[in-house]
Amino acid sequence: MLIQQLTIFLENQFGRLAEVTRVLANAGINIRALSIADTSEYGILRLIVNDPINAAGILKKEGFSVGVADVIGITISDTPGSLARVLAILEENNISIEYMYAFTGSSKVGMANVVIKVEDLNKAVDILKGAGVSVMTPDEVNKL
Repeated sequence: MLIQQLTIFLENQFGRLAEVTRVLANAGINIRALSIADTSEYGILRLIVNDPINAAGILKKEGFSVGVADVIGITISDTPGSLARVLAILEENNISIEYMYAFTGSSKVGMANVVIKVEDLNKAVDILKGAGVSVMTPDEVNKL
């Protein structure tokens, strides 16, 4: 039930983000979700793509520093309080969130998608599923 995410460290230079997207586009890799955080010297680009292992290899060949990490993808109702309910479930079970981001493209009307990174991914998946939260599979992400 875990999905794979690319983490790419980018120098804070003009055109680097465009270069990543161009390399992926030329390889036929489809970006499903992304998040970028930056400092004055570098940025951390997190991507969910349709073929993470192939994408990582292609980006490494082009000189990018890339890692692949497991994360949790969930689908929640796009209504006030839905995310708060999920976060409360994790809090009640002493699961700390390292980072998270949301993305569009749900194939279900009225739903939103969220990527969550926690220390104990399998425990979090079991707890979320036990609470009735829809945890995405890699195949579901690819169909978005």
